[in-house]
Amino acid sequence: MTTRRTLFGAAPALVASLASAKLVLAQGAQEPAKQADFLFVQTAKGMTFDKSTGKLTLDGVSPITLAFSDRPERIAANMRTANFVPFWSKGKDSFLSDPPNADISILEGDRLQQIVAVLHDPVLQGDSLTYSVKVLEGEMPATGADVSVFIDIIGMPLTPMSFAGVARRNYRRAVFYR
Repeated sequence: MTTRRTLFGAAPALVASLASAKLVLAQGAQEPAKQADFLFVQTAKGMTFDKSTGKLTLDGVSPITLAFSDRPERIAANMRTANFVPFWSKGKDSFLSDPPNADISILEGDRLQQIVAVLHDPVLQGDSLTYSVKVLEGEMPATGADVSVFIDIIGMPLTPMSFAGVARRNYRRAVFYR
């Protein structure tokens, strides 16, 4: 039979165990999600640039975009270019809110031409990928061949459930479960 004396004697131990459990849960909740900064590379057979509209079209763009991270994670993977385009969707960690810089490298014979630009509003139709661009440095030619686009970083959480969006979660699954 439980008496008040037994109940009052056990109460401090119960309170202490609940407090320590709450502390452990609070510490676990405060730990931030691990992030990696990913850079991207896209290649195309050719390009055209309409200076009047600021539209860069990559013709014969690879269906695969290369993604890689810097130290300490050192993750490298391929993703479908069609899965890359949604990175401009809504959200605080999207390219929509912070458009990326890119180095657009065009190889013409022995001559390498490099242009630094900001990329906006990608549209993928078949094997043509069109960006609205703002040229920051260099002179964009009207046409070119053998194009590589090196796209600046975007931070992506490394947790399976995150605020970064469904497209990014699907991408990470391809990276981590291959």
